[in-house]
Amino acid sequence: MKKSLLSILIAAAFASPAMAFEPFAVKDIRVEGIQRTEAGTVFGYLPVKVGETLTDEKAAQSIKALFATGFFKDVRIEVEKDVMVVVVQERPAIATINFVGLKEFDKDVIVKALKETGIADGRIFDRALLEKAEQELKRQYLTRGKYAANITTTVTPLERNRVGINFNIEEGSAAKIKQINLVGTKAFSEKELLSQFELTTPGWLTWYTKNDQYSRQKLSADLEKLKSFYMNQGYLEFTVESTQVSISPDKQDVYITANLVEGERFQVSSVKMAGDFSISEDELKKLVTIKPGDVFSREKLNDTTKAISDRLGKEGYAFANVNAAPEIDKEKRTVAFTIFVDPGKRVYVRRINVTGNTKTRDEVIRREMRQMEGGWYDADKVTASKQRIDRLGFFGDVAVETPAVSGTADQLDVNVNVTEKPTGNLMLGLGTSSTDKIILSGSIAQNNFMGSGNNVSIQVNSAKTYRTYVFSYTNPYFTQDGVSQGFDIYQRTVNTTTTAIAAYSSSSYGGGLRFGFPIGEKESLGFGLGVDSTTITTYANSPQYYIDYVNNFGETNLSIPLTLSWASDGKDSYFFPTRGTYQKAALEVALPGGDLTYYRASYQLQHFVPLTSRFTLMLNGEVGYAEGYGDSGLPFFKNFYAGGIGSVRGYKASSLGPVQTDASGNQYRLGGNSRVIGNAELLWGIPGMEKSFRMGWFFDAGQVYGNDAAQSSSGLRYSTGLSAAWISPIGPLNSSSRWAPRFNSGVSS
Repeated sequence: MKKSLLSILIAAAFASPAMAFEPFAVKDIRVEGIQRTEAGTVFGYLPVKVGETLTDEKAAQSIKALFATGFFKDVRIEVEKDVMVVVVQERPAIATINFVGLKEFDKDVIVKALKETGIADGRIFDRALLEKAEQELKRQYLTRGKYAANITTTVTPLERNRVGINFNIEEGSAAKIKQINLVGTKAFSEKELLSQFELTTPGWLTWYTKNDQYSRQKLSADLEKLKSFYMNQGYLEFTVESTQVSISPDKQDVYITANLVEGERFQVSSVKMAGDFSISEDELKKLVTIKPGDVFSREKLNDTTKAISDRLGKEGYAFANVNAAPEIDKEKRTVAFTIFVDPGKRVYVRRINVTGNTKTRDEVIRREMRQMEGGWYDADKVTASKQRIDRLGFFGDVAVETPAVSGTADQLDVNVNVTEKPTGNLMLGLGTSSTDKIILSGSIAQNNFMGSGNNVSIQVNSAKTYRTYVFSYTNPYFTQDGVSQGFDIYQRTVNTTTTAIAAYSSSSYGGGLRFGFPIGEKESLGFGLGVDSTTITTYANSPQYYIDYVNNFGETNLSIPLTLSWASDGKDSYFFPTRGTYQKAALEVALPGGDLTYYRASYQLQHFVPLTSRFTLMLNGEVGYAEGYGDSGLPFFKNFYAGGIGSVRGYKASSLGPVQTDASGNQYRLGGNSRVIGNAELLWGIPGMEKSFRMGWFFDAGQVYGNDAAQSSSGLRYSTGLSAAWISPIGPLNSSSRWAPRFNSGVSS
């Protein structure tokens, strides 16, 4: 741009002497030298029109105006009698942009970035812009740690006043952090302090995390974490005096040095509160976690001010201001804090705005809101609303903002923005296995049918050992109070003669009606009643008590199962929770009036504990017990089974529990009337894919037990290994692999 401006100024300065002529009325205007630019475009920029008088001043203005367009590198005004002749020399246009050696970045991303700087196909070529683009591309390579990257550009003239631009790139390899030095450390070892850093020297995972590549942003974040570490240990005056980053001559090794001043360690001498207490001071004091005599901790102090702000937020004081003012006594190495509380005005919610729901109806989201329009703002209710919307499972992301209403001091809006994700699955499958040979499967499931929040699914599975046809429907808001209603219709056949389970076959059909009743913010009761007809066929190699059961109660039996359940869901997310507790207790009772009378009871407790910002510990326990009552006893096809995903991973499906051995030494699994399952799993997200992919290291234990000595089974079975969960475009997928050699071999997925 400087070169263009200089040309304009020179042209303006010397235009008058070079073009001295007597003013005249312009009868015509002619443009010469244009190849791509339309004549009308030139006429549009000229300050002189046909019929007007051309003077030296207007001629100079015309040259300035045409230079300012950037289309031309030379402009002259000539006069032929009463005709104004504009002679121009166009700047070349960019015909092509090519890259040689580009690997680190996606070509489309670079092309888009260059376009924003003015370098793109069809644009006017400007050398200054090209140099600017070249420097910006070099800067991008520096952010990736490639300090040896070399970029040269070649401009090739083409026909019709065009040019081709070639970026020749030698990327080189990324420089690695060779050493991080912390100077001035006394209270803690350098190893302990460096454990606070994300940046590190090369290790076995840094090929993926790239944490061994220097980044100014990462270093700033690491130094801030180091400051927080010292502050939480009482070093109130800790500072980072300076940092130096140097690179080796071959531009392959980076050395980082940070000069620290630790200062003295301080203790808290007193904590007082002052200000306007809209809530009783005694209640607020209970929220203070930093006490006199404690070593100063910025984390505890921040937790205290946040807890007080949150407590005021529950009462509608959304813009409360809570600050802790320190009084430092350097001689005694103590610090006293006065926590000033300014609740501000009590705020109510003017409007709740829902955006981003391209498919889901507004009412599906709004009925999960616990914060009401026109009511006092309650921070806990807003948080609960976000969690309930997230637990629907319809959205990839849920964001809630509470901006103040412009021009008011006591109103705010609650803005809920959701990102829709596919909630319907259409699956058709064809597979083979050693037991089932050919497996045909298909299902249509829509968890958010036509955006209504209702669930509709049709499932078909066909294999040699089983066949299932199921239609299900659930309306989670059958009533405005949140009572859910649903029904199921099914037909199932099972043939275990070619599996590890003891031989029998069954054919069942039936259906049932379900209702769910909310009894709290996180708790609900379930009630269901159904009818089931099951026909059993036994074989010569079936267990004797299978055969006896069919002889006593007949091949076909009718049952009327009544189901009762209680569930409490306190997880913070539907798919990938990081904290909270989930519990469920269920009871199935076959009522008198049918041919079978039995009951099955189960209980599950699941707890998620956030260990760090990245790692979560999941603990899960399940127990189940079943028994018959009346004359029928417990039907053997209602036994519990365990093994595989959902119970003890790494073992084959239904392979745990009591075993029958036939005369040939073959073993068959019988299942049992009680089951115990325990799981512990360390979970972590993959950087950049935290919302869609999660890995885990699990330890599972479990067993199924029979109800008599003939069906006794040995103790618990254990497994450990790696797991993976992925929210794929077609729905959630889970897999696990057991690897510990001391356990039985096996992989399940």
